Amino acid sequence: MYFAARAYRDRERGDRRGGGGSRGGRFGGRDGGSSGRFGSSTNRDNSSFGSNNFKNRQPGERLRKPRWDMSTLQPFRKDFYQPHPNVTTRSLHTVEAYRSDKEITVKGSNVPGPNIYFEEGGFPDYVLSEIRRQGFGEPTAIQAQGWPIALSGRDMVGIAQTGSGKTLAYILPAIVHINHQPRLSRNDGPIALILAPTRELAQQIQQVASDFGVSSQVRNTCIFGGAPKGPQARDLERGVEICIATPGRLIDFLERGTTNLRRCTYLVLDEADRMLDMGFEPQIRKIVEQIRPDRQTLMWSATWPKEVRNLAEEFLTDYIQINIGSLQLAANHNILQIVDVCEEYEKESKLMKLLEEISNEPENKTIIFVETKRKVDDITRAINRYGWQAIGIHGDKSQQERDYVLNQFRNSRSAILVATDVAARGLGKILF
Repeated sequence: MYFAARAYRDRERGDRRGGGGSRGGRFGGRDGGSSGRFGSSTNRDNSSFGSNNFKNRQPGERLRKPRWDMSTLQPFRKDFYQPHPNVTTRSLHTVEAYRSDKEITVKGSNVPGPNIYFEEGGFPDYVLSEIRRQGFGEPTAIQAQGWPIALSGRDMVGIAQTGSGKTLAYILPAIVHINHQPRLSRNDGPIALILAPTRELAQQIQQVASDFGVSSQVRNTCIFGGAPKGPQARDLERGVEICIATPGRLIDFLERGTTNLRRCTYLVLDEADRMLDMGFEPQIRKIVEQIRPDRQTLMWSATWPKEVRNLAEEFLTDYIQINIGSLQLAANHNILQIVDVCEEYEKESKLMKLLEEISNEPENKTIIFVETKRKVDDITRAINRYGWQAIGIHGDKSQQERDYVLNQFRNSRSAILVATDVAARGLGKILF
């Protein structure tokens, strides 16, 4: 697999700023985010809200902040962890050696020891059966250390890169949490809410939730902008235990009264740094206001900037922080990265020469990342003119078009995929 990372960068920022909307689909597209880092001014997915009037008001301004009276709230249980005998008898030296080997660092009080083997997590048999069916050998580092913390009902921050297995680290405890709560009644909202920055990540999370929730009859739905609201609204109205959502579309449904978060006791913020980077902080704050203060909150991030730290301090209580690897972004040493600095007029010829070299390799699937949707279309046409089969994906593609493109690439009918970085985010687990 080859990645041409930003071989083309559109220097006319107007195209990027003006073309962020999307009509439908499964992958890519920003959902109600704001331009700039941690900004809140430009709506990028008007379809999430159904009206351009949204540009003239603040996200969630029609939502009233509940006045929580803890003395009247129904108590709920969130500590289900029973340490396995292996965990309780494991020496501190063994625990520290495991954490060192897996590059796990922990910060907080009363941190439970890691579950080195799946059987140590205390999960129900149906969960362990699905784990074995999917061929997992042993827990990843974030799973091993995250499960006992989440199952203990503690708030936590998990800092780990994409591909670390973090989705399973919060989905399995969510299922256990849900199964210990009273069943949903009519007009109840979800028990577990998972917020994600993009549609493609939300749908990846939903797939994991479906795989492991089916045996326990834990229902889920995926709420994101750019798709018809009707089916999503019907799912919410029928009742689901897990709601996976992008912030913009969820705000829309909350304002419309389609659902509520009064029953929510398990909150996950996945890729928190990415959500803040896309300008979702106002939406996140409005959503969290709707959830009872004694909830359990799990925040996941690839980086640990000041903005994410501040959010954690505000939303989490007595939390444990887990870090896998370095807190700083670093190059993946398993990937050979070659940077070719060239003039604008040289880019096309250099790209075609590179593609010719790659085409002679046995594994010649190639993804080319570009910054704008217009560049996706331009580069795709240019590559096809040179005789290669290239396909493009970006936020303006319909869901049917996206599915077709991904199937073509997955099945090697077209070996070259041109994509915007937002549309391509997280596609690795889906395409290969």
